[in-house]
Amino acid sequence: MTLLTNARLIDPETGTETLGAVKIENGVIAEILPEAQGGIDCGGKCLAPGIIDIGVKIGEPGERHKESFRTAGLSAAAGGVTTMVTRPDTTPAIDSPEMLDFFSRRAADLALVHVLPMAALTKGREGAEMTEIGFLRDAGAVAFTDGDRPVANPKVLQRALTYAADLGALVMAHPQEPTLSKGACATSGPLASLMGLPAVSPMAERIQLERDLALVEMTGSRYHADQITTAAALPALARAKAAGLAVTAGVSAHHLTLNQLDIEGYRTFFKLKPPLRAEDDRMAVIEAVQSGLIDIICSMHTPQDEESKRLPFEEAASGAVGLETLLPACMQLVHGGHLSLPGLFRALALNPAKLLGLAAGRLAVGAPADLVLFDPAKPFVLQRASLRSKSKNTPYDLRRMEGVVLRTFVSGEQVFALDA
Repeated sequence: MTLLTNARLIDPETGTETLGAVKIENGVIAEILPEAQGGIDCGGKCLAPGIIDIGVKIGEPGERHKESFRTAGLSAAAGGVTTMVTRPDTTPAIDSPEMLDFFSRRAADLALVHVLPMAALTKGREGAEMTEIGFLRDAGAVAFTDGDRPVANPKVLQRALTYAADLGALVMAHPQEPTLSKGACATSGPLASLMGLPAVSPMAERIQLERDLALVEMTGSRYHADQITTAAALPALARAKAAGLAVTAGVSAHHLTLNQLDIEGYRTFFKLKPPLRAEDDRMAVIEAVQSGLIDIICSMHTPQDEESKRLPFEEAASGAVGLETLLPACMQLVHGGHLSLPGLFRALALNPAKLLGLAAGRLAVGAPADLVLFDPAKPFVLQRASLRSKSKNTPYDLRRMEGVVLRTFVSGEQVFALDA
């Protein structure tokens, strides 16, 4: 039995913040009390459901030098992430039950936190032939995606969505029109022109999302857009939800806290996929998170080694690590008055749990004791060398941030304690 006392309980389900205590027994929340004595004194700091991070890239197999299960687990625990929902864009791709079994066994042996794998939607993520969705689902895949490769052929996607709909499986897609996006590394506009970078219009996101949503309407499937980053795409998402389609959407913390001006000076740690957007787009997406139009905030953790980032901007690899920086980055939205703490954890924990049918993401009796204790106002300067990820490609290096994870619990067991 573990007792956490004198905590500021952040409940995303009721939208409340109250002082109280949480009793943990056999890996679940056994009781929530208005007050209690003894146990671990939380010092009035915030206790919330552990973060469920959808879209985490692990380097195993094939790119273990970028990220292993062990280092990703350490990084997740230090960031208050208790469940990593992993992408299948490994080398080779996770597109067969055998590959999924290997991946799951490695995760169970080495990761400190829960790992829920997604599997590829098409074989080799090549967009030509769908995978064995039924067998992969039976083997433990929680969703199906080709990662950052949109399925270009609408007939292939239609077949996959139809089959997924029959099984009730979730399909996650990357809404960026592939022909328009090919080779682009910035958002079109005066800055990209001034820097001489190949750019893509924000409309590429809307075009692909509109196509995907038409196929979702045709097939009745469950669909999640991994990242919505532009104002132009939001009306289509709103129409789909108003029509009752089983559609959800996410956005990365990077796109909520950075904009296209950050790439000035050709700083490759700010090169992301999709590229950083205009400030108007950033603010529109924040408002969409506020209103619930965008359901989920994620890290889109994408480790890249120094060799792949220390290149000319156009040639450098895209992506940034985010497991440890997800919570402090999102605290920028709280301190800026855009989100309440319960609202933030609705997007970080409760909504991802609902999407995947998990009992986690809640501060409720009987829910898994996956919890994060954090100080929301404690300042620090991020030093990328201190990150536990094997790769250190963060755009927040040397940035003053607020929000420090103090303890993380997975199934009632403490897996991280600051300075422990």
